[in-house]
Amino acid sequence: MIHPLTHIPTWHTASAQGPRSVNADAVGAYGDPGQTVFALADGVGDDHTAARAARIACAAAVRTPPGEGPIAALLAAQRAVRADPAAGDCVLVVALPFAGGYRIGWVGDVRAYAWTRSTLRPLTKDHTLAEYFRDRGEEVVPRMEHIVTTSVRTAEATAFGRAEVRGLAGLLLTSDGVHKNLSLAAMAELVRRAGNSAQSLVDSALAVGGTDNATALLAELPPSPGPEPATEAFTSPVAA
Repeated sequence: MIHPLTHIPTWHTASAQGPRSVNADAVGAYGDPGQTVFALADGVGDDHTAARAARIACAAAVRTPPGEGPIAALLAAQRAVRADPAAGDCVLVVALPFAGGYRIGWVGDVRAYAWTRSTLRPLTKDHTLAEYFRDRGEEVVPRMEHIVTTSVRTAEATAFGRAEVRGLAGLLLTSDGVHKNLSLAAMAELVRRAGNSAQSLVDSALAVGGTDNATALLAELPPSPGPEPATEAFTSPVAA
């Protein structure tokens, strides 16, 4: 049985179109206090079909009961996108709460990070051509960082990434328009500051020359005594 989180998360989001023709990012949260499901999607392409896919994927994912887990949320998003002939494709990250923390699922190059009082720790690993070759010790060129090897519409369930973070941690979800323009240290510094850190992340990503949509969701839990959160080793299959 999945029990509600002891502490109720609060969250805020920010998103900007940047120099693109449309904002094909989407972000969502849904559920009862302590049982909120979070999702962030990034449409593949710069058109309204990509934006539609991202919105549909987020809407379906966040309505997945937390106890069903992140793979169920990703599959729900996939069914919704495939069922809509006007939708393109997208990548997606979801976070579902459980008694000890969050269960994470993702497809593509959107990311989740754990906020552990003073630092950000990555919870996901990009499904990109760059990571595919990097894992095999091969040379990587910059354009490979932007070529995804999995997507909501096309991925088999066995290719979905999964991770789990235990303990009371804040959670940051970002599209690549944020994390591919800002270093991990820069992002951590912005999150440490008071105020709307999601907006600060988006603004900073564009200020340094970002050319993509930029979106962030930051969920925070009240401070709690005890050890730093522990992260279960994630699995991140990449399509061959």
